[in-house]
Amino acid sequence: MCRNITTLRGLQPSATSEEIEAAARQYVRKVSGVQSVSDATREPFEAAVAQIAEITANLLEQLPARRQPPTTVPPLRRPEVRARMALKELKKP
Repeated sequence: MCRNITTLRGLQPSATSEEIEAAARQYVRKVSGVQSVSDATREPFEAAVAQIAEITANLLEQLPARRQPPTTVPPLRRPEVRARMALKELKKP
């Protein structure tokens, strides 16, 4: 469920805005229970994602450097995940 919430601090290169947003989106899905955004949930859901992504980016900027990089690779950096995402984009109408 929260596969995109991985440790972003200490990544080399630094976490991208896309990785930060993916983590924020997964967090909002988890705490809200909203899996499929509808017209009724879209506005508050997307507002929460934007706020949490901004807070996360600020946090990562303010924390001191890590001594060791994280032990896991964020999903968006994995070739198999990128391939699945590209396939989904091709299938969109």
